[in-house]
Parts: sequence; structure tokens; C-alpha cells
Amino acid sequence: MPVVLCAGNILVDILARPIAREVAWQATTWIDEIVQRVGGNAANSSVALAKVGIAVGILGAVGRDPFAEFALGYLSEAGVDCSLVERVALATGATSVLVREDGARALLHCPGASTVALEKGIAFPADATHLHLANPFSLRAFRGRAAETLRRARLAGLSTSLDTGHDALGEWMGVIGPCLPHLDVLLVNEDEARALTGLGAEDAAGRFLDEGARCVVVKLGADGCAVYGKERFRSAGFRVPVVDTTGAGDCFSGGFVARYVEGAPLEECALWGNALGALNVQAVGGTTGLRSRGEVEEWLKFAGR
Repeated sequence: MPVVLCAGNILVDILARPIAREVAWQATTWIDEIVQRVGGNAANSSVALAKVGIAVGILGAVGRDPFAEFALGYLSEAGVDCSLVERVALATGATSVLVREDGARALLHCPGASTVALEKGIAFPADATHLHLANPFSLRAFRGRAAETLRRARLAGLSTSLDTGHDALGEWMGVIGPCLPHLDVLLVNEDEARALTGLGAEDAAGRFLDEGARCVVVKLGADGCAVYGKERFRSAGFRVPVVDTTGAGDCFSGGFVARYVEGAPLEECALWGNALGALNVQAVGGTTGLRSRGEVEEWLKFAGR
């Protein structure tokens, strides 16, 4: 069975919804609900992988606080191996998420423990078969080690993938560029592709391929995704009601990687990425809408595109 290592941030999200208008300072806005969920790129993607039956271990850092217990408890219950998670003196990272009526979000993020996560690098367990970096930008102490880590993973016989995420520090291609020769799959959304290269999605994908990535997957939100490499195609998204887009891209990546490590054709990988993203936007939180493999297979029989 493939064993995926998923490295990145582990957070607790506090989501407030729905926000019907701009939030006013010095005033009170009444909303329907405020909920606490586990979030973070690595947490979301690892749960997506575990939900569809992939053996997955998460690497990251949390504090020694109630948020840490909440996050690790949820991940473990979902089937994610948390034995490699570091416990540090900083508070567990957290994000306040304001969710608009159409599912769009505004985020206030405190990285906390993630700022020192994996500062000593990653050692690969003997049973690991794939390394997925879920937003290396989110790990301030690790981002400079990302390329070398991917290189070592390849030498150790692991396949590799990376989901870019957003770079609050603005280093962008300085971090991702050196990673490209060591990547089997690069996952990126349209905004990230433009921030990395200054180019539109197709031209950006061409540059990523030229610089060494074997396959580039551009996430297109409700429109699905575009895959570039030896095969080039578009995979349409699913028509679903949108409640909250939190974690949709991470769940897409989890679905894509799940089928990729099982050796499925890229069209199948894209289908499952789109499916898990579409399922998750129908509920509040980064992974709340996810389902088991059997449930996803049943849903796909009737889902509209």
C-alpha cells in the first residue's frame, strides 16, 4: 500500500458565517454560526487522503495547548498518523475565517508553531513511498529546505508532489523554482501561478515544465483543473451548491495525490481531485464535507458536471 508523508501546517480554524456585508468596525454584526474546525494545508490534504483509504502520516508542528489536542485528536480519528508531529513551545497556529454568503473567505492568520516546524528537515520512514509538500511557504523555518528535501526524497525512491499555496513573504519563485527539477507533480491555482511567474495559467505551466516539473496541475476552482505534461487536458468541475470554500484546494490536492500514488491515469487523478474539492465546499470547514472512498464512488455516479 502507498504510504504518503504530508508535510505542512496544522492549524485550528475559527469560522464565522455567513457574512452578508462588509464587517464594520466599532459595530456588531450578527451571523448564523461560529464553528471551530481543524485546518491548515497539510491537515486538510492528509485528511482527504486518509478518508479515501490512503495510509498517510503528517509532518508539522503544534504547541502544547488545547488547540493542539483538538487538532491531533481530529486528525487521528480521521485515520492520519500523527506520530511525526512536533510539539513546540509556541502556540498552535490558528486562523479566523470570515465566510461570505457566496462561500468566499477573508482570513486572519497567526502561524504560531508552524514558524518553527521542520526546521531540522525531514527524515523518511522506511515504508514511505510518496512525499507531498502542502504549502512550504507556510513553514518559515523549512521553506529554504524544500528543494533539498524533495531531492533527497527522490534519491530515496519516493515520488513527490507540491501544492504551492500563498507566500506572505513574497519570495515565490525563489522557493518554488529550485523544487521544480525534483517534482513529479506541481499543484497550483491560477492566482499562485501568476504570482510565481507573472504569466497566465497555460504559459506558467509551460515554464514550470521547462524548469523540471514532470506534471503541472492548475486548479481552476469551480471550473475544475487543467493538467499539463506528457498529457494535456482539462477536467471539468462539478455543479454543487457552495457553502464554504475553505480547504477546497487542499482537498483537491488530496484527491489527486491519492489516485496518483495508486498509479491511476491522470484523468482519474483529476476527476478525484475535482470530486473531493466539490464535496468539501458543500459544508463549513476545511474537511467537513469529505466522504469515504465508497461514498465518493457512489456520488460520482450521479454528480453533474
